Amino acid sequence: MSNDFDLTHPAMSDLRRAARRRIPQFAFEYLDSGTGRELGVARNRAALDDILFMPQVLHGLITPDLTRDFMGQTFDLPVGISPVGMSGMIWPGAEVTLAKAARTANIPYCQSTVAAAAPEDVADHIGGNGWFQHYPVNTPEIRRDMLKRIKDAGFKKLIMTVDVPGESRRERQRRAHVAMPPKMTAKVAWQVATHPRWALEMARVGAPRMPFPESYVEASGRDAFVHAGRVIRGWPDWQYLQALRDEWDGDLVVKGVLRAEDATGMVAMGVDAIWVSNHAGRQFEAGPAAIDQLPLIRAAVGPDMPLIYDSGVEGGLDILRAIARGADMVFLGKAFHFALAALGAPGVDHLLHILRADIVANMSQIGATRFDDLAARLHFTSRQSRPVG
Repeated sequence: MSNDFDLTHPAMSDLRRAARRRIPQFAFEYLDSGTGRELGVARNRAALDDILFMPQVLHGLITPDLTRDFMGQTFDLPVGISPVGMSGMIWPGAEVTLAKAARTANIPYCQSTVAAAAPEDVADHIGGNGWFQHYPVNTPEIRRDMLKRIKDAGFKKLIMTVDVPGESRRERQRRAHVAMPPKMTAKVAWQVATHPRWALEMARVGAPRMPFPESYVEASGRDAFVHAGRVIRGWPDWQYLQALRDEWDGDLVVKGVLRAEDATGMVAMGVDAIWVSNHAGRQFEAGPAAIDQLPLIRAAVGPDMPLIYDSGVEGGLDILRAIARGADMVFLGKAFHFALAALGAPGVDHLLHILRADIVANMSQIGATRFDDLAARLHFTSRQSRPVG
């Protein structure tokens, strides 16, 4: 990656600032915001910052092994791209760009049900690294057809998101006039006009929509978008998860788990992996930090159950923190979209460079050559308790 990017955008925070300048406010607020007073967002950050490592010296040259064996595949980093709804509103064509980048970098790419692309639109670009996130839908017939299309498009893992039982307020989005599809109010028109690069790219690919759920409604135009939102308003429960387990013959992952009791119930039902997440503080601000629940869930499900973590990750050090606390893989959503919005497709490669370099630098300080070494290097202050298990 260009040394120029390392000088101008050396951290994820630089990509976030550049993205904020380059895309309309409504798009940035949609991506960046939490809910309420964003106490959940702050709690995630504070809890990650509380995780410390004891540096080790006089260990000579460290060349860490950054590969990760996970659920039958070997990835080049313990990192994946989280599903983000309406990626194509953040940057036009985001879904295909991210899928291509993930395939090249050999990391997982997870596409949302409410992406601005259908499964078939990215099928030629995912290789063996495509995962698909599923929101519960309101009829079994639609669910079965969706699962067939996802499988036929080549996606290997299905991710059921369970922490969106209803809409959150996300007040920042309301103040920014975020609407799906975007309403061309005077405020929104001004935002678009003052971000010409984004506007030109959007004109080239067309206004963002939700083509996958929209394909199951008969209405057209704005009504199709509204009715598509109703299609994915199935209410997740244990019976729905069981039906999904019965109907999907590949790996099934459940995303949005914070309670150890829920995780053990899912394992008993035959779920293949648990994704620990609080939706990055976007749904509920009064819950615990996701990273604090991770070791509790690891203790409950045992050492062999695959665990994924996301929520609040802002760099390679946070990735190491999550792995040390029990995660096998760590996914980022906002970060990849900040990178894409800031620098276009090269931004995704640069973000991976940032994460890789940060992981290596911190593992060198810790004296760890393998990710499995990290837990033993954790440092607990007198205010903290050691992890369970």
